[in-house]
Amino acid sequence: MKANVTIHRDFTISQVDDRVYSSFLEHLGRAIYTGIYEPGHPTADADGFRGDVLDLVRAIRTPYVRYPGGNFVSAYNWEDGVGPRESRPTRLDLAWRTRDNNHIGVNEFVDWCKKAGTKPMLAVNLGSRGLDAARNFIEYCNHPGGSYWSDLRRQHGWKDPHNVKLWCIGNEMDGPWQVGHKSADEYGKLANETAKAMRLFDKSVELVVCGSSSSNMPTFPDWEATVLDHTYDTIDHLSLHMYFANKENNTLNYLAQTETLDRYIQSVSGVIDYIKAKKRSKKNVTISFDEWNVWYHSNEQDKKILEGDDWPDAPHLLEDIYNFEDVLQVGSVLNTFIRRADRVKIACIAQLVNVIAPIMTETGGPAWKQTIYYPFLFASLYGRGTSLRTIVDGPTYTADVGSDIPYLDVSVVRANEGDALTFFVVNRHLTETLDFTSALHGFPAARVVEHIQMTHPDLKAVNSAANPDNVVPKTVGGTLVEDGALRSKLPPLSYNVIRLSV
Repeated sequence: MKANVTIHRDFTISQVDDRVYSSFLEHLGRAIYTGIYEPGHPTADADGFRGDVLDLVRAIRTPYVRYPGGNFVSAYNWEDGVGPRESRPTRLDLAWRTRDNNHIGVNEFVDWCKKAGTKPMLAVNLGSRGLDAARNFIEYCNHPGGSYWSDLRRQHGWKDPHNVKLWCIGNEMDGPWQVGHKSADEYGKLANETAKAMRLFDKSVELVVCGSSSSNMPTFPDWEATVLDHTYDTIDHLSLHMYFANKENNTLNYLAQTETLDRYIQSVSGVIDYIKAKKRSKKNVTISFDEWNVWYHSNEQDKKILEGDDWPDAPHLLEDIYNFEDVLQVGSVLNTFIRRADRVKIACIAQLVNVIAPIMTETGGPAWKQTIYYPFLFASLYGRGTSLRTIVDGPTYTADVGSDIPYLDVSVVRANEGDALTFFVVNRHLTETLDFTSALHGFPAARVVEHIQMTHPDLKAVNSAANPDNVVPKTVGGTLVEDGALRSKLPPLSYNVIRLSV
């Protein structure tokens, strides 16, 4: 089977915003406690942060980490997580039916971000709270001193302001499951007033307003239109969320779900353009896809906790163990964001450690890379630059989400320095090798530097503490540039990163 891709140096989509490779930590399960924070662990530093986890996070160069939620934030009092640890209250988290001792709060999280080489993307509670708590929170975090909340931060031991510039105004407020769920009109009005107040404090902050938590929501896309009608002039980004699942164990249907993701982005982009035109605005609002990942492996085991009355501390919740099949899905999701670089400016894989995460830990034991760590790593390392348009001519198939789903999924990024070109390619075909060819118009000196590939004979193969290298990338040969075209043979069900010097 043959698949041809045409690119041209001058046919560009947009600069890929580095923030597309951001991530997420919520006070949920073991994401924080025994995830990033475990005093007494053999690798823990003086602040109790796990050094083995920090090493794995630094390696993926994730620019921002969203915190503290997620559903958790909609009933969270940020004040509970500051001040002396011995004075912090233990609270019941209504979102995940667990307890939280608040030993980690915003100050410690900002310190962890500095150690991890990332920056905080903070969320404010617009569920059980509102404008007043939000304005106090940003003053506590960002004002140098000389006011009540900034002086309180200084008293707590953090003299310098945190200078947090990226803020989420609530979380999934369209969801009936959310504490403080609101209609689009109610939320839009509150979000607008909150944004105005935060901008009165600092005009330079970037603000993210809640869009739909799923394209399947009955309020989609009216929710976006109503919320943006209220907030367009005061916010910068619209938040979208999407998770992927293969509950029917149908690989081709599963991998086709990124077509739904693409349509989701396209539809919301149309709503944004409509409100922009309606308001006669010159401003561009972009998309923050600040929750996305594969999530279904742990659903059954989570029911006992989520439907129980035990209120445990840091339980094993949402601990999906990812397989090789999920590598292909995550690779295609990242390809979608790259191809939509003109619209999607922020994206956060949910989450970072233990909870539907690329990194797993054992309490008191090792940390290791899940299978999906690798496509995220490669996209973050080599997917920074300009996204190029791709014209694909190849075989397709029909799936539940639609017809003409291409077996070949590809995105191409030219590095910011202009001297490198990277192809991220997924062959979705179950059994056939694809003879892959790409014309390289405008790149006469191109040569192959490296072809990284992930394949495995078992789609359900996983990594574990006992076998952390079961599913890993390998460098392969046989890929070359010949007569102005890139040529390679891509095995069935393979994820490929082809790096060129240009």
